[in-house]
Amino acid sequence: MIELYPAIDLLGGRVVRLRQGDYADETVYGDDPVSVARGFAAAGATWVHVVDLDAARSGDPVNRPVVAAIAAALAGSAEVQTGGGVRTTGDARELADAGVARVVMGSAAVSDPSLVVAASELVPVAVGLDHRNGELAVHGWTEGSGLMLDQAFELFPTAAVFVITDIGRDGMLVGPDIEGLTRSAELAGAPVIASGGVSSLADVVALARIENLGGIITGKAVYEGRFTVVEALAALAAS
Repeated sequence: MIELYPAIDLLGGRVVRLRQGDYADETVYGDDPVSVARGFAAAGATWVHVVDLDAARSGDPVNRPVVAAIAAALAGSAEVQTGGGVRTTGDARELADAGVARVVMGSAAVSDPSLVVAASELVPVAVGLDHRNGELAVHGWTEGSGLMLDQAFELFPTAAVFVITDIGRDGMLVGPDIEGLTRSAELAGAPVIASGGVSSLADVVALARIENLGGIITGKAVYEGRFTVVEALAALAAS
């Protein structure tokens, strides 16, 4: 069964979405992230994907109390996967102590893959591989790393999952990169979670056909009313 990960992106404690990771191009969807998370769980989601955009940009985990509040509110009903500014084993430990079930390491993992091995001893780690045209981007998507997506999987033998984001599609509602994600699912040594571009239930169904895909992150499409979490879960169950 492919898991659905409705997403909550935090900026200044509010629920927002950015277009292609551009902090100057944000849409605010709410001031109560805990309530949003509860709504996702009530709709049947067993995971919620939370991103601390402030920490991703600056390294300052200003939204960590909000992440902890979300994890506490969902305890017993859904698990929290969270990323953004998870750059040290200390960050991973603090999030695990806050009740997070899985942390996402992106820039730090790409810069130093051994961090994933160390952090994996504390909490399951999702390695976030965010790319533009196949090149991994780091530091809040502001810089290219020189490392290509296809070459990255073998660097992370302890990864619980890989979260793959096509930056050019993120927040754009243009549809996911089915071909690229199919290739990644074949190459990766752990389940792949697709992120970026999901715009319709048809996209959800198309992703569900990818062998070895482990999950689908959806944000803007839900906030914009393209489909509900209930509808997406039903589509996955029927696939």
